[in-house]
Amino acid sequence: MNLKEKVGQLFMLGFHGTEVSKDLRTLFQHYHPGGVILFSRNLQEPSQAAHLVNALQKLAPAMPLFVAIDQEGGRVARLPKGFTVFPGQGALGRAGTVELAYSFAEVTAKELRAIGVNMNLTPVLDINSNPENPIIGDRAFGNDPLQVETLGLAVIAGLQDNGVLACGKHFPGHGDTTADSHHELPIVPHGLERLREIELRPFVHCFQNGLAAVMSAHVKYPALDPEFPATLSPAIMTDLLRSQLHFKGLALTDDLEMHAVVDHYSIEEAAIRSLQAGADILLICKDQEQQVAGMDAVYQAVKKGEISELQLQHAVLRGLEAKERYVLPYKSADPKSASTRVGTPQHREVAQAIREAAAQPIV
Repeated sequence: MNLKEKVGQLFMLGFHGTEVSKDLRTLFQHYHPGGVILFSRNLQEPSQAAHLVNALQKLAPAMPLFVAIDQEGGRVARLPKGFTVFPGQGALGRAGTVELAYSFAEVTAKELRAIGVNMNLTPVLDINSNPENPIIGDRAFGNDPLQVETLGLAVIAGLQDNGVLACGKHFPGHGDTTADSHHELPIVPHGLERLREIELRPFVHCFQNGLAAVMSAHVKYPALDPEFPATLSPAIMTDLLRSQLHFKGLALTDDLEMHAVVDHYSIEEAAIRSLQAGADILLICKDQEQQVAGMDAVYQAVKKGEISELQLQHAVLRGLEAKERYVLPYKSADPKSASTRVGTPQHREVAQAIREAAAQPIV
């Protein structure tokens, strides 16, 4: 790989439309991004979704793409009509069984693989400890760290056993905030001792048991870093995540276009600082001008030595190792069979079992 191709591997991009546009094709030819993220705006039905993913993969003939999605269930679900509709992780928490958590993830992985998606940005490993939290709430399994780590690991296993890379979020914990990082910069005021007892526990447990990837939180933790939010913080993304907690997998940023970041930093500065902090893959999910600006800035930062060649190499290698495990050998999706492999009666039975178990009174 030349330098531009290496830099491209560090980016996961969102786009508009339900097919590959001329602009998107040109972007890939010039910048070689290593991944894409799909949203509801991109997906219409199973066959179209499989066609789209195949067309995206053809844009990257040298190295297949990470194709990611946020398919948590409940209110964060991107798959369109035709796929199995699951309740959110809060329902899995109320159901309270490892078996159902695993089954949810197993079915989800099979349906994602049917259309060529190889990464799911779940489970949510945040603790639902603050009832005023506007963004986590029932996306979390519950307010007990033991329950969150147990069910979180079951979801990770169900995804990764079935060929889909799991990405836990939002490190080091977005549960005890009263602000939504999509709109502003939240702050978690707790000290390291409390963070280790509550927020960090599910992450540590899942790191020790094979979680392939983790996503950073656009949240400030003054006890860990008084200046930068986690995504941009070497103290959190390198010292804590890598040196203290010994995480060996992929570190992704949350979307760098969220207001918690762009209200305080340009996309260029955010991209450079994220990589300097220790991220491996940067998400820029909407605006193509921002994507180009971020990739150009990182390219120039490497050339100037602001990002070391060694740091670049480590990030690229972690991405390639994950692709070797979950993406290679690459096999295109089959659009003709996609609709018969998703939303099946057996899959819907799993979703219904979760709803019924979640509705049972706690005794």
